[in-house]
Amino acid sequence: MRKFISEFKEFAMKGNVVDMAVGVIIGAAFGKIVSSLVNDIIMPLIGVVTGGMNFTDYKWVIQKAVMDGQEVLKPEVTMNWGAWVQTVVDFLIVAFCIFVMIKFINNVRKRMEKQEAEEVAAAPAEPTKEEQLLTEIRDLLKANQEKK
Repeated sequence: MRKFISEFKEFAMKGNVVDMAVGVIIGAAFGKIVSSLVNDIIMPLIGVVTGGMNFTDYKWVIQKAVMDGQEVLKPEVTMNWGAWVQTVVDFLIVAFCIFVMIKFINNVRKRMEKQEAEEVAAAPAEPTKEEQLLTEIRDLLKANQEKK
């Protein structure tokens, strides 16, 4: 049991798991922001264009409800295509925002890599140990020849 717990602790404390957890939490919060944008800003505008009806109320009635006075004996069967369209709009906005964010991150990363490459190219390279050793041998040989 201790081995299992220690293995789990090692797994849970790895950077990838923590990063993934942070990503999931931020993603959930971002999803709420996008849902609010769609529900509170975009869909009311679409509702105005479509005659003031709430877009999520659009549906195709396959079978009408069976009523006995006020009592519903059998509820209506519908395809709620307006809710589906709203979900598609949510997805497109999330996908677009993620695309823009990744594009921005990739551009920043490319600039940083380019800057690092320029710094490496500008700085003189240190001689390797082999080059240092050969330089010492050369200097010793010169000193030896000058003594003769």
